[in-house]
Amino acid sequence: MTLIYKNQILLYSFVFLLGLISSFSLPPYDLFYLNFFSYPAFLWILLLQPKNKIKSFNIGWIFGFGYFISNLYWITNSLTFEDIFKPLIPFALILIPLFLGLFYGLSTLTFSFLNPQKNFISILILVTSLSIFEYIRSFIFGGFPWNLISFSFVNYIEFIQLLSITGTYAFNSIIILLFLLPTIFLFNYKKNFKISIFIFSLLLFFTNYLWGNLNLRNHELNEKEDLGFTIKIISPNINIKRYFQNENPSEFISELINISEPNTLSETLFILPEGILSSIYYEDLKKFQSLFSNNFSKKHNIILGMNIYENQKIYNSLLVLDNELNILHKYYKNKLVPFGEFLPFEKILGKLGFKKITQGYYSFSADKKRNPIKLYDYNFIPLICYEVIYSGKINTSKKNYDFILNISEDGWFGNSIGPYQHFSHSVFRSIEEGKPLIRSSNNGISAFVNSKGQVLDENLTKNKGFIEINSFRKSDNTIFNLHGNKIFFYFLSIYISLIFFFKTREN
Repeated sequence: MTLIYKNQILLYSFVFLLGLISSFSLPPYDLFYLNFFSYPAFLWILLLQPKNKIKSFNIGWIFGFGYFISNLYWITNSLTFEDIFKPLIPFALILIPLFLGLFYGLSTLTFSFLNPQKNFISILILVTSLSIFEYIRSFIFGGFPWNLISFSFVNYIEFIQLLSITGTYAFNSIIILLFLLPTIFLFNYKKNFKISIFIFSLLLFFTNYLWGNLNLRNHELNEKEDLGFTIKIISPNINIKRYFQNENPSEFISELINISEPNTLSETLFILPEGILSSIYYEDLKKFQSLFSNNFSKKHNIILGMNIYENQKIYNSLLVLDNELNILHKYYKNKLVPFGEFLPFEKILGKLGFKKITQGYYSFSADKKRNPIKLYDYNFIPLICYEVIYSGKINTSKKNYDFILNISEDGWFGNSIGPYQHFSHSVFRSIEEGKPLIRSSNNGISAFVNSKGQVLDENLTKNKGFIEINSFRKSDNTIFNLHGNKIFFYFLSIYISLIFFFKTREN
């Protein structure tokens, strides 16, 4: 390791490789155990020369760059649909991971300022600094809380039940601590102390697993509640390239009706994905009213995502319609995707020929309201696309609700790992909020996830069809649901207190 540190090229190549290795712990690979090597090696490199601030920053930055370039390459797929964007692919591939890697660089820079030594305190310092800057990354400049290292455990449901108490950011700090703990074996501690720490860590790990398992078993004892109607989650799997070919909307609508298989005698709520008719506005949809009224009955309600032009603004919206296409409820997206749904510095970049990536030249407008939508005596919190990734920001109205409803179009990700990463956020939200989650995605993963994060039914990216829901099990409000991201700051205060405590004992 010392030889690697003395050679700059070798050092930064090794650090880049560590970040790359860590990225394979995320969905769909889920090789979380790789982090028990990459994170201790990352910390050990930082400890070899902690007084060199620039080198410490570079180590964190390059680690973050290696981590993000491997798991965010799919972003460039969204630039392949129109020729105007294709020259930007190399820049997006490199610049976005470089920017996100800065937060790792700032974490290691902060770490170096605190003069860490080769002891347990250094672990606590790095956990604290990484946790803080990952939290900042999730909210600054609109925020992008994608691929926190805690998502390594998304498919280990028993282990992540802790989210119902901690929320994602506090849980993320616990996971970083867990991955860094093996570094203790490299420190100059007595053998008995190292063994004690190892046994204690294993004990906590398995205690959490057993608690999570018990939590899931208790949930199974809850009586199922019959909805009194049917929910159909539709997965059309319509290739997103078709939207750019000026295809007749009636062909899309007929295809959607055929996949939905409406039964005129059954009271049904049909949930279709985001932007499934993106080539037209709601005002244009009325021209096809007969297609809906002839195939859907008065016992049917239809939820779909489409564009609305209102008060000289364009909104990406979620609409609840009856079979005559009357609007029963509507929700306008609050959190827009930069460059995807709006063009930053539009007045300047627009003159240079740039536009948003999605269809049309004008940017969408964002709304600020998100109230539950009441249907059949149940309340649904509406979320469009990546609004589901923001922990603690789901129920902004603070009103009681029964289901999280997420519609999305993941076709922009292409045939990549992107849809799996996006879906992992849905699992985390269901556990945090203690609410079942309904997700309809055109080219991504459609699913019904219970309030414990268990996927009860799903349609994968290449499948057409629908999922039927007739009943569900209720859960009580979670601790995180009641307190939100305040819990993260409680954990930070614990880490900082421990740092001061051990520093005092050391002195």
